[in-house]
Amino acid sequence: MRRSIGTAIAAFALIGASAIPAQAEFDSGAAGRYIVVLKDGADSNLLSRLHTDQLGVSVDHIYRSAVSGYSAVMTESAKNRLERDPSVAWIQPDREVRATEQTTPTGVDRADADLSGTAVIDGKDDRVDVDVAVIDTGVDLDHPDLNVNRAGAKNCSLLGLNPDDRNGHGSHVAGTIGALDDGQGVVGMAPGARIWPVKVLNDAGAGSTSDVVCGIDYVAAHADEIEVANMSLGGAGSDDGNCGKTDGDVEHQAICRAVSAGVTFVVAAGNDAADAAQSTPAAYDEVITASALADFDGKPGGLGQSTCRADQDDTIADYSNFGPDVDVIAPGTCILSTWKGGGYNTISGTSMASPHVAGAAALYKATNPGASPDQVKQAIRQAGTKDWIWPAQDPDGIQEPLLNVADF
Repeated sequence: MRRSIGTAIAAFALIGASAIPAQAEFDSGAAGRYIVVLKDGADSNLLSRLHTDQLGVSVDHIYRSAVSGYSAVMTESAKNRLERDPSVAWIQPDREVRATEQTTPTGVDRADADLSGTAVIDGKDDRVDVDVAVIDTGVDLDHPDLNVNRAGAKNCSLLGLNPDDRNGHGSHVAGTIGALDDGQGVVGMAPGARIWPVKVLNDAGAGSTSDVVCGIDYVAAHADEIEVANMSLGGAGSDDGNCGKTDGDVEHQAICRAVSAGVTFVVAAGNDAADAAQSTPAAYDEVITASALADFDGKPGGLGQSTCRADQDDTIADYSNFGPDVDVIAPGTCILSTWKGGGYNTISGTSMASPHVAGAAALYKATNPGASPDQVKQAIRQAGTKDWIWPAQDPDGIQEPLLNVADF
């Protein structure tokens, strides 16, 4: 016959009473937080109420599925008496836990962003006052480690429903530029920079020239707000030296006009191990083109052991494009950054080098708001170092300056 709840409580009370002598008053004295783990088969609901009645423990959580037990505040005396109860398996202190400590990615470390007086990377969420457009697959609009300007987000992809990132690439780029310096996740080059998601590539990472021009056009329309734009994308083409007017290149013309409006464009050199002169927008003179450094430990010297892919540490990455159109080299191999769905991921490419440089441009613009795009380019090149192994794997005879923002 089924017992009533009152009878069931009485039955458990008898068991408890045999192990925990009743007393007229609850224990006094200092109390601590503990987790009471009950033996298999014990009813955590009923026993937590019984122990509250008998010993004055203050129950917080009751566990019923993964484990049987409860958490509570109790005196040392109450804890000692509970440990003698045959229904209790053990009691352990309730310890404090924190979010996983923030990681400084190797690329941010190698570029000396942690030494920048503008970035001020110290685990405190003091954000760099600058706006950066990410012309890409969109950006995770809700990522907790990004300062996304949702109101400024734009979808130009005909196959995209909104500017949210369902590929991951754009979110990765955004994190390298401006992941928050908040003590968790990762930190970017210009921590807390306002990210404007401009989606021109679909979920497969592909798009069309018309989509890309839509994105550039949107950035140009907001040139009074956006200081820097990153384009970690590309296709076949070349620079006619006339802003696309000679060859009929609308993408080039759009970038020239956006740059004339004051937006600094940073682009990826490409991943074909070929001359960047055959890839656009990398070939355009009006942008800052970034090749990729293989750096596995965030330090010079070539001593880092390869991690996510095989390559020679501290040299131009074996996949990176090269040539006179490249303005600066930046870390691009095995870069940890933010990802879609609130996550993090490690990937490689000149697409990862470019946002390091875009973050550098953002730092410079934050303290030099009147600087033109060409002045930003020259400042980045002049601040760069030659502290990387060359000419290993670099066939063009030009040692590009290695990104360094210690003095930005």
